[in-house]
Amino acid sequence: MKHVVLGLLALGDRHGYDVKRQYEARFPAAKPLAAAQVYATLERLERDGLVAQGGVDRAGGPDRTSYTATPAGRAELHRWLSEVEPPLPYVGAALLTKVTLAVLVADDAAAAGYLRRQRAAHLDRMRELTRLKSDPASSLAWVLAADYALNHLDADLQWIDTAMIRTADLSKEMRP
Repeated sequence: MKHVVLGLLALGDRHGYDVKRQYEARFPAAKPLAAAQVYATLERLERDGLVAQGGVDRAGGPDRTSYTATPAGRAELHRWLSEVEPPLPYVGAALLTKVTLAVLVADDAAAAGYLRRQRAAHLDRMRELTRLKSDPASSLAWVLAADYALNHLDADLQWIDTAMIRTADLSKEMRP
């Protein structure tokens, strides 16, 4: 979260509410931020010398303190942006866990039924995202988020198809 806030402040001084608004505009498909989370992050960044308070806006409502990224904050943001995100070392998706447990505690038919329902849900979501990204009114942020999600959903679908084929073999291996 701290790097997101630093990145948004690198675009210019902002108060907490504006950071939240910019986050929602730039990352429209991401989990929404609570205002309290934004302000707590700003406090930590200020404590660590990565942001500094700017002016106070008193026009039309409560006082709003703006924040600016310090040179140390900009350096931290650039350091973080230059790092490669390592692939996750563990597989912990709920989809994998549910299929494995369905085979373990139920039977092949239950696991296959779950996989079919999950496949249908993935296809529905892919259709939604394709409509969204094809809409000329969609922002570039939405198109990028939809592309990202579609690629992940496609990978899940490939895995679901493979898992449906392997369900019987997996149940033989897992059952005592």
